[in-house]
Amino acid sequence: MDTLILARLQFAITTIYHFFFVPLTLGLSVLVALMETFYVRTGQDIYKRMTMFWGKLFVINFALGVVTGIVQEFQFGMNWAEYSRFVGDIFGAPLAIEALLAFFLESTFLGIWVFGWDKLSKGMHAAAIWLVAIGANISALWILVANSFMQEPVGYVLRNGRAEMNNFFDLLLNPNLTVQFPHTVLAGFTTGAFFIMGISAYHLMRKRESELFRRSFQIAATIGAISIVLVVLNGHSQAQHMIESQPMKMASAEALYNTEAPASFSILTIGDLTQRQELFSIRIPRLLCLLSYNQLECEIKGINDLQQEYAARYGPGDYIPPVAVVYWSFRIMVGAGFLMLGLSLYALFMVMGDMVGSRSKTLRLFTYAIALPYIANTAGWTLTEVGRFPWVVYGLMRVEDGVSLMVSAGNVLLSLIVFTLVYAILVVANIYLMSKYARIVPDAGKKGGSSDPAEQLPSLVGAQD
Repeated sequence: MDTLILARLQFAITTIYHFFFVPLTLGLSVLVALMETFYVRTGQDIYKRMTMFWGKLFVINFALGVVTGIVQEFQFGMNWAEYSRFVGDIFGAPLAIEALLAFFLESTFLGIWVFGWDKLSKGMHAAAIWLVAIGANISALWILVANSFMQEPVGYVLRNGRAEMNNFFDLLLNPNLTVQFPHTVLAGFTTGAFFIMGISAYHLMRKRESELFRRSFQIAATIGAISIVLVVLNGHSQAQHMIESQPMKMASAEALYNTEAPASFSILTIGDLTQRQELFSIRIPRLLCLLSYNQLECEIKGINDLQQEYAARYGPGDYIPPVAVVYWSFRIMVGAGFLMLGLSLYALFMVMGDMVGSRSKTLRLFTYAIALPYIANTAGWTLTEVGRFPWVVYGLMRVEDGVSLMVSAGNVLLSLIVFTLVYAILVVANIYLMSKYARIVPDAGKKGGSSDPAEQLPSLVGAQD
């Protein structure tokens, strides 16, 4: 294995590991802030206990997410030095703003929130968790500003062999960002909602603190239903933007080898990857036109025609991404998304009919459904990044041109093994801590719950409930 393959594999593994934590941070922070706002507005003790219970799980997830995220950014200078040299003038700005503004905002006020229960007024304490939630989602914005430049370069000029920024506001108004950022944030809300619904369902089946978890389920079901509907609608907008900005990604996602007019949507396609042709397929006529252009008549360019077009435009080379990976990641994402849509609407039906506590068999589905948003998030991120191949910056720099020239394959392999093992341990630790503290029923005997900050950060200070 050469340096390029190892560097790509290392970045893929660290990114997927890191993105295991990010969506839950985005969504759960907002849901915890909502619960504390209900406590401030109503004064009801149950909302305080809800805030502390779910906030404890949020802190565990946040802490482990920070560890994985810090390492990821160092790879740009270590394994991808040529890429950093080429786009550092552009890519560095949003990353610096993310660290100096968003990350410091969320981490600072998270500390204030954890240790400020007895030191701040109720309103100020609730404001702290809202600033954490705002900071987390602003952090996602700036990361996606950088990523959107890689997907659709704007606001730059090529000078002295480098891409240099010439319009900062073009980066902020990048058309890719306007569809990618809402999709990511809404996916985070969906992840947080299914996380709460699943754990609440677990306790409701066992008749534990039924009122606390019943209300938690109600809040999560409402947010989850709204979020997943918006995710589906925004995903439709993303697909329509993709067909214009990265047609090869769409063609690969549909295993569409030859240009079609009108284009059909693939239910199942088996292709010969070496010959770049379809062997067997089940397709719905015209549906791809409807999804791509909101009409029944259109032409969608196929992989083979796009390959010839790109070779003429950019020079000889293979411009086809791994079709099987892109095709199946798209279907896994969409399949998990529609399962969540059905479950969230059913959960909302249960809430509106006041049937949450009486459907013990049905509730079991929601404990298993905690995995669905993680599956959809990972598949969606894989589609986004792998579908851009062979470009590291679309249309400007190929992946092989961005790897470091002075780093040996042995060094990358060693760090790959170490990072993979360390991240695997962190994921296991996260699942263990989440499972442990999610099973502990909040002590209703303590009025208002404990305000000991140690109980808010059990995994870091060793507190025992």
